[in-house]
Amino acid sequence: MRVALFTDTFAPQINGVTMTLNRLVQYWQRQGIQFLVFAPDHGGQGVDAAEIRRVPSFPFPLYPECRIPLSGYAGIERELLVFKPDLLHLVTPFTLGLIGHRFGQRHNVPMVASYHTNFDQYLDYYRVPFLKKMYWSYHVWFHSYCDRNYCPSTSTKVLLERNGIKNLEIWSRGIDAGEYAPELRNPRIREKYGIGEGKMLLLYVGRVAPEKDIEVLLDSYKTLPPDVAENVHLIVVGDGPLMPKIASDKSGITFTGYLRGRELAEIYASCDLFVFPSGTETFGNVVLEAMASGLPVVGVEAGGVTDIITHMKNGVLCPARSVEGFRDGISMLVRNEDLRLQMARSARINAVKRDWDSIFTELTKSYRSVIEQSVCTGRSVGF
Repeated sequence: MRVALFTDTFAPQINGVTMTLNRLVQYWQRQGIQFLVFAPDHGGQGVDAAEIRRVPSFPFPLYPECRIPLSGYAGIERELLVFKPDLLHLVTPFTLGLIGHRFGQRHNVPMVASYHTNFDQYLDYYRVPFLKKMYWSYHVWFHSYCDRNYCPSTSTKVLLERNGIKNLEIWSRGIDAGEYAPELRNPRIREKYGIGEGKMLLLYVGRVAPEKDIEVLLDSYKTLPPDVAENVHLIVVGDGPLMPKIASDKSGITFTGYLRGRELAEIYASCDLFVFPSGTETFGNVVLEAMASGLPVVGVEAGGVTDIITHMKNGVLCPARSVEGFRDGISMLVRNEDLRLQMARSARINAVKRDWDSIFTELTKSYRSVIEQSVCTGRSVGF
């Protein structure tokens, strides 16, 4: 099987999509699946595998962490004609995804697409909700040409069905339960960040951006009841457009910036409670990382995290965008240590069941079924 993948986001960018794609590429390498990845270049990147094709790009002005690829169709088409893919996987529906889309239509190559981000909900946060109709019209057109459309959670599948996208299948997410584990707890974390002993550590990991409802978390934290507030300290791991606004108030808050690898895994394991207010997630990879690290989660009853968190079993689900609800959820688990520890054990047990290899094995089976269906229906590839 030969797969060509097109994405507008890839390492060294840090987000749930790039993490998933990195794992997928590693799986392909172990399984001997031949592939090419077309992705934007990025300043300061390391040495890529031979299968990665970088395309010139520039930072998106409103969100410099995102890259806008610049590429002509002809050069990529020539490379694909040599590679002769059996399947195209379109990760993003813009620039590079459109190039893959055009190639698939032109040469009658089977296509699958995956939906990773609820950009339609982001439009509310950036005060352009009038673009939603255009957004969904475009997505329906783009995905209508794909033999299979993958999404990571039940709630996302319902959303896409409601907006007219067909041929849907859930492609969930996994976790490396050895990379993220309670045993990685490191007491030196407190010393490194100047946090005194005795306080329970609350942890947020993710973009510091409006669509993550980070301000709901901060308002909840600042208005905790006195008996709770005096016993907790918040750590924020990540960066983003809201950082200049919120970093000025560091009272009882530690901002670390982005962390990777072992350093990130240790800070997960060294905290006591994961707090994640975002209701726009299609899945919530960081929630699964926290659970694998032995942390119960205070999250919201919206989006893909509802596929991971079972209320009052491995975490607490609060109403979306509710400062009061989120504050109450945090307070309950800070005050009730037995309940928190019980949820921590349940979180770890639930997370370790979701290993990456089984997730990718199912995806590969789906790929093969798309290719076989193409052959059975007499589709003739144009190269």
